[in-house]
Amino acid sequence: MYTIKMNTAINTIDQYIAQYPKQVQPVLEKIRQTIQKCAPDAKEKISYGIPTFELKTNLVHFGAYPNHIGFYPGAAAIVHFEDKLRTYHTSKGTVQFQLNQPIPYDLIKEITNFRVQNARQQ
Repeated sequence: MYTIKMNTAINTIDQYIAQYPKQVQPVLEKIRQTIQKCAPDAKEKISYGIPTFELKTNLVHFGAYPNHIGFYPGAAAIVHFEDKLRTYHTSKGTVQFQLNQPIPYDLIKEITNFRVQNARQQ
């Protein structure tokens, strides 16, 4: 368990990841790399205080919390992947991946690819 104060001076994903404990940083970096591979043309930024990838619109966001990683692909993705997300806590546009369980990078990849397809159709 750890605590992080919201740091409004953070402007990059590198800075965001660096503020977390060493055991969480590789998880965040692997999520970032997974998203980058799916959306190489997406712009990285910090939005709503968390890492965000933008491709015409906000594609996906992710953030670290004391017990989980929040992944924010939007409501349509949560509905589309409902069957694959049954074992995770979800809400309208969010899924939580518990840090004490393996992070489903392949599922993050699938969801991000879905969002990329949606963004390119806009």
